[in-house]
Amino acid sequence: MAAVGVAGAGYVGLTTAACLAGLGHDVVCAEVDQSKVDELSRGEVSLGEPDLAPLVRDGLAAGRLRFTADPGALDGREFVFACVPTPAGPDGAADLGAVEAVLAALHPGPRTVLVVKSTVPVGTCARIAETAGIPVVSNPEFLREGHAVHDFRHPDRIVLGGEEPAVTRVAALYADLGAPVVRTDHASAELGKYASNAFLALKLSYVNLLARLCERTGADIDAVTRAMSLDERIGPHFLHAGPGWGGSCLPKDTRALVATGAAAGVDLTVLRSAIEANDRQHDHVVARVREAAGGRLDGVRIGLFGLTFKAGTHDLRDSPALAVAGRLAAAGAVLTGYDPGVTGGDQAGPVQRVDDPVLAAKGARVLVVLTEWPEFGGLDWSQLAAVAEGDAVVDTRGVLDPAALRGSGLRCLRLGHPA
Repeated sequence: MAAVGVAGAGYVGLTTAACLAGLGHDVVCAEVDQSKVDELSRGEVSLGEPDLAPLVRDGLAAGRLRFTADPGALDGREFVFACVPTPAGPDGAADLGAVEAVLAALHPGPRTVLVVKSTVPVGTCARIAETAGIPVVSNPEFLREGHAVHDFRHPDRIVLGGEEPAVTRVAALYADLGAPVVRTDHASAELGKYASNAFLALKLSYVNLLARLCERTGADIDAVTRAMSLDERIGPHFLHAGPGWGGSCLPKDTRALVATGAAAGVDLTVLRSAIEANDRQHDHVVARVREAAGGRLDGVRIGLFGLTFKAGTHDLRDSPALAVAGRLAAAGAVLTGYDPGVTGGDQAGPVQRVDDPVLAAKGARVLVVLTEWPEFGGLDWSQLAAVAEGDAVVDTRGVLDPAALRGSGLRCLRLGHPA
């Protein structure tokens, strides 16, 4: 059993703390928000992550997990995990203020290893190791929101960048997971994280461009991506057309990688094009909605189904649904939205949020599915059709059955299919 400290109790920090405690380690998680510390200390978890709340409660009950607002509680721990945000700055580069704050408050012991899980630019960990005078291991996270606990327990790989013996010591923390370990240098571990996320963004932008081409040529994007997915060199993942990619990782990480390339004299043109294509995808969705509304949006009521950046989470950060909503509102549309993952206190930009799908559809000329919640496929679309003003449903996620909608008196318009 190792003495572990975790700085930050967000998605990554809380999952890391709870899962390491579940592996038998003694874990202290420090968080600056005292109200969050109080809630977590009572076993209350607001993040909608499957299995996370019971894991936290098990750790508390076993005495292997505790929460504090005192950063001094991390002093002298054998391992301190930095799991704090690194948002994009005005120029796209990562803001390392929170990481620097962790380092400034840390009073390491003779065996302390700083483990950086936060996504940081190439060169960060080497610089920290030199200035702080303690071993630093880059250990980027590859957790998906909505699947964080599963991904921690069943990782594709564990990436560790740094020098021995620190890397071997950190690897031992994960020994029970039985996952392949990539041992490398700081820079390669840091870049590996950005490269992975950027590649996923490239795939998504490419598929969305293919979907537009399908709409113009009469091809079926589902058939096209099916043919692609059976090629083992490509695979089936991230081949679904949608309103654009978003969330807390891909937008900031792609911009940060472009900024890193520029600083190193490498113009990542392909990645810049993917970012631009993603921005244009929002406009394309608006164009499809405008077409469905009869050619104008000013004063037109639109019902939105889905506001979060993806299903299985209540996260609205950099949501493509809200990016589309912002453009619709700018064109004069009146927006009402429903999302099963969004609670009363969450802000949804220009959207009047409702807790009933019928209210979202009431008086709407067009209904638009923007998040892939499976619940939407099971809605009573006959009931929604009865209260809607128009008969068009724009399904940007491909989660609805067009035949079932036709039976309800609605016509389904899908991305990657001719109008």
